[in-house]
Amino acid sequence: MQSLVLASGNKGKITEMSAILEPLGWQVKPQSEFFDSEAEETGLSFIENAIIKARYASKMTGLPAIADDSGVEVSFLKGRPGIYSARYSEDQQGQDVTDETNLQKLLTELNGVPAEQRQASYYCAMVYVEHADDPTPIIGLGRWYGEILTEKRGDGGFGYDPIFWVDELGVSAAEMEKQQKNQISHRAQALNALTMQLRRNI
Repeated sequence: MQSLVLASGNKGKITEMSAILEPLGWQVKPQSEFFDSEAEETGLSFIENAIIKARYASKMTGLPAIADDSGVEVSFLKGRPGIYSARYSEDQQGQDVTDETNLQKLLTELNGVPAEQRQASYYCAMVYVEHADDPTPIIGLGRWYGEILTEKRGDGGFGYDPIFWVDELGVSAAEMEKQQKNQISHRAQALNALTMQLRRNI
């Protein structure tokens, strides 16, 4: 087993990514085992932010690192929340930013928008660096198409999953079995693209 640090403190991400990576021989260690600080996400794209987070985690631990930056993009909102998905409701005074506050803000912004204009996609950029100054980060990308519901369905997953409708399966992302989601999600697609390249580099 090769050890790598996962540049995330999100328990949902850690569970999903460990389930995909460990069968491939990677021992995934969350960055919280090593440090508490967070990289400053100053990038203007998912790829930039993923690289920033991966380099930071590798610098802090001395291990190879994988980081992802992901979020939901809504066509009607011209791609918002996008890279701000995890902190979308931080402008709401008097409350902490949570998955629920982010989700409710998005539902409010789409109030009254008809179904045919609620197309959305989950996007993920996944980056691997061998060390903090790695000049050739390995990048995997994934996009998962769906639409935004008008109310929550299901109690699984995390983030915007309860309102992300997967039409071909007739369920929300929060109603899917973990194993099923780990096969088709944006994160699974990005990880698969990444691991295909990692195998060639081992």
